[in-house]
Amino acid sequence: MTTEYVDYGGSFEAALAKSRLLEQDLQKNPQNYKILTGDRPTGRLHIGHFFGSLQNRVRLHKLGVPTYIVIADYQVLTDRDTFDAIAENVHQLAIDYLAAGIDPTDGKTIIFPHSHVPELNQLLLPFLTLVTNAELDRNPTVKEEIIASGQKNINAGMYTYPVHQAADILFCKGNVVPVGKDQLPHLELTRTIARRFNSRFANDKPVFPEPQPLLSEAPIVLGLDGGQKMSKSRNNTIMLSADEDETARLIKRAKTDSERLITYDPENRPEVANLLMLISLSTGRKPEDIAAEIGDGGGGQLKKMLTESLNEYLRPHRAKRKELEKDPGYIRQVLKDGVAQARAEAEQTLNEVREVMNMML
Repeated sequence: MTTEYVDYGGSFEAALAKSRLLEQDLQKNPQNYKILTGDRPTGRLHIGHFFGSLQNRVRLHKLGVPTYIVIADYQVLTDRDTFDAIAENVHQLAIDYLAAGIDPTDGKTIIFPHSHVPELNQLLLPFLTLVTNAELDRNPTVKEEIIASGQKNINAGMYTYPVHQAADILFCKGNVVPVGKDQLPHLELTRTIARRFNSRFANDKPVFPEPQPLLSEAPIVLGLDGGQKMSKSRNNTIMLSADEDETARLIKRAKTDSERLITYDPENRPEVANLLMLISLSTGRKPEDIAAEIGDGGGGQLKKMLTESLNEYLRPHRAKRKELEKDPGYIRQVLKDGVAQARAEAEQTLNEVREVMNMML
């Protein structure tokens, strides 16, 4: 499987145009692609994850695109001291994936924690020789993550994070990665590593594809404070595991503004617009139409409608989630099966790498 290099023209607009063409071909030829996606197990997923990425993964999964979902447990160690909860968080992520509609028994989908795939991590060493310290130092995504972490002493794992991510993507020869705009620099480094490896060691028969970004056009879901992206660390979320009463309490505390007439105006009324967008995502209706219906009902009516629509929309997910939580043995087996499949794939790739690097015994 190969993917030719795409020149993104140095602009987000160019990348988005290429992504739309890629989306069209995914619809027609899903068998030609491998998707790598995943999350860091820093806690349970919230509705921002659900609307921002999880729904899209389910959609691609149902298209029949071979999909590898990595639970990036090692990467939690780069900026958080939460290792005591990693195992539980891994299981909770798997539960949310399955509750959303991911089926790991379809023969095309693998869910695995990357700390259990040592062959994958062995790719990190040759990959590190293909990038410079300067390239790692100026990665804008890494800089933002360092600031967000609040760390004063930055460990080396933070700087090599994009290279580890390249290993996650390339071990299975993933050629499509769903990303947001902020993740493009990470993916571009992966493409660079793939290109340099092929040029240096396997010019006649490339080992790695240069993965293309599938850019999400889903709106960014702001937190209930209305001013920042929804995030567990900012305590402005609604977790997918929350029950209906807790969801109602959280929405009741959500920030709006002092104007009684409800209008959809993301630029001037971001808090109100965000709640309208959540109703839109839950119902499929346009936020402008929802605002017109609420009219001068004010923030109280807006929050009431959001509570009802969101609870109704998430009811099947939450019911499935409760079922899965009762069967931890099944969740462990899903992860063990995923690890076995990922290790087999990684070993095959690692053997190819050893061969072209003249390291076979």
